[in-house]
Amino acid sequence: MVLADSATVETAVMAAFPGVQRRKLRSNGRNLLVAFLGDVLAVTIAITTVVLFMAADLMGGAFVAPGEGVPPAYSVAAFGLLWLLLLAGCRMYDRWFLESRTGMMYRTIRAAVIGIAVLAPVCVLFDMLYLLKPLIVAVPVAAALTIAGRYTTVAMLSTLQREYVRQRTLLIGPADSVVGLLTALRRDRSYGLRVAGACITDLDEARKITAHSIPVYGDLKDVAATALGAGCTAVLVALPLELDPYSMRRLAWELSDNDIELLVAPALPEVAHERVAVLPSSGGPLLHVRAPILTGPQRAVKNVLDRFLATILLILAGPFMLVVSILIRTTSPGPALFRQSRTGINGKEFTCYKFRTMVKDADKLRTEIAHLNQHTEGLLFKMKRDPRVTKVGSILRRTSLDELPQLLNVINGTMSMVGPRPPLPSEVAGYDEDVRRRLLVKPGMTGLWQVSGRSELSWQESVRLDLNYVDNWSPLLDLRILARTVTAVVRGTGAY
Repeated sequence: MVLADSATVETAVMAAFPGVQRRKLRSNGRNLLVAFLGDVLAVTIAITTVVLFMAADLMGGAFVAPGEGVPPAYSVAAFGLLWLLLLAGCRMYDRWFLESRTGMMYRTIRAAVIGIAVLAPVCVLFDMLYLLKPLIVAVPVAAALTIAGRYTTVAMLSTLQREYVRQRTLLIGPADSVVGLLTALRRDRSYGLRVAGACITDLDEARKITAHSIPVYGDLKDVAATALGAGCTAVLVALPLELDPYSMRRLAWELSDNDIELLVAPALPEVAHERVAVLPSSGGPLLHVRAPILTGPQRAVKNVLDRFLATILLILAGPFMLVVSILIRTTSPGPALFRQSRTGINGKEFTCYKFRTMVKDADKLRTEIAHLNQHTEGLLFKMKRDPRVTKVGSILRRTSLDELPQLLNVINGTMSMVGPRPPLPSEVAGYDEDVRRRLLVKPGMTGLWQVSGRSELSWQESVRLDLNYVDNWSPLLDLRILARTVTAVVRGTGAY
């Protein structure tokens, strides 16, 4: 249903969401109170830990300096109050960051860093060195407990009041851009947004939105009233938006007056927040998007760590790999290792090693079953019940153990522990210019594609994930992928 008149929109939205404003405000206040009480409990436990850690010093009076020392009770109370003030100063009690787990973690760490940076010099300047030891213990403990408590709070609120934990969001912009944003938000729930509706500039394309079970409330004539009526706490702008800077500023004012957050999606998609910085300018803030890290010291360190980790894993897994090799050789004719030409960094071909999971000369049989390919829209060939796979091979594929010999590729420098999927030369021959960016880095034993569904993903989705990795690589991203690999292997999703 498409509503064009803004007054009619507001009436219809209010009718569709009766009492949502009252419930929303009550829920927000309760959520913030729960979060605050959790923080109080965290800092109390931290203080208790310090007291137990410093028990001997307290009993001996060393905690209080001679002369004009600060009594322990005052120190404890001051630290507890200061920690809560630091959290508030880092916006930990804003509605937005209560619902963003990543934001909560970063802001808690920022509060801890600021706390130590401020209190340590104060202790030195005012000759209160006796407070440094408990301070160094209390701040990290308080930070860790605060993060753990916030995650627990969000999980609890998600269970008890699932509808109101995430921000109800109104998307505005052209229909195609709104659809793209909607897809991204549904794919990644870490944004903390739940789309409640849309206002689009091209109402004749409304069916593109309603096909995703999202109502279209009209155009951009009265966005604030529509968002308020739908109980939205955020408006997300999908670019390009046909609004001049002054109209955009008035929209920001109207939303601010109604306590509604304004978010603007960047015109450049798939950019990690670590790559974006806001540069001050007299004409308005500028967004600086850092170029992808394709060479340099960080990449050199990654290569060294890759080979070191692969060597350790190969030594540990060596006996098991020998047993697997014997099983493969004794259950089906042919070699234990399967060698195949793959395309690596900068398009250079290399020999990729895997445990053989198919019958001998399986490549020659592919033409006979080509019509059974389940990835007909892309360049991959995958099928769930491939008749060429052996019984032992089926187990190896399901557990991803068939890829253990690729540790040899990591050691010889042709592959990395984490990276895009190593493609076949025949696949690379069909790449367009955009997809070729996958070849700017070494392929990996695991990667975003592997931990996000593997063969269950479409060709377009696998390409998107690989390009995302190439553009947004960082050491922290590698660590996240390695951690997720364990879960992916246990689940076996898309491994066939």
